[in-house]
Amino acid sequence: MAENLVQDGRRTRGDATRRVVLSSATDLASVEGLDGLTIGRLAGTSGRSKSSIATLFGSKEALQLATVAAAREIFIDRVITPARDEPRGLSRLVALLRGAMTYSRDRVFAGGCFFAATAADVDSKPGMVSDAVRAASTDWYGYIEAQVGFAVDADELTIDNAGAEVLAFHLIALYEESNSRSLLMNDDRPYALAAAAMTERLIAAGAPSDLVITLDR
Repeated sequence: MAENLVQDGRRTRGDATRRVVLSSATDLASVEGLDGLTIGRLAGTSGRSKSSIATLFGSKEALQLATVAAAREIFIDRVITPARDEPRGLSRLVALLRGAMTYSRDRVFAGGCFFAATAADVDSKPGMVSDAVRAASTDWYGYIEAQVGFAVDADELTIDNAGAEVLAFHLIALYEESNSRSLLMNDDRPYALAAAAMTERLIAAGAPSDLVITLDR
């Protein structure tokens, strides 16, 4: 029993260290990109030794993959899960857009949206890390497209399938531009502009004329 308690204690400490390291890793990668995420660089920002980080992850690629997975879990927790309280279709779509802009504005990651920051870092490179970032982004795009589709099927929007695909593209582009411009200008106003533009696009697509997208406080 004593041996089990020792092993449990080590596992608990290891899990705690992993959480601290990945918290620093997601922040660092959102600012400096995944290529800048090395065991040595992370040791300096997390306050943990190189040896402890190397023991946890083993290689730079494993560290990068764990960081992408951790960022994905945070995005789901902050944006996707709350939106699921809304019915599928227009209500959930609006909740997703509002949640994504709030997550970016509140700097859940120091560099804004983690996946917008890291996509440019890996988009033209092959490998497991690029695949992981691409998979997370594809799931997000697909989820937005699905909610637009549900809204069309429920007659909440009055556009055809081709129009639905274009609308989803525009909404995602507006979100990504608000994230990028806010970071560049150090200003929250791009989120208000994006929210207004999203509202206009949705109303033009058949949403109720009194629809308003606002960010959470």
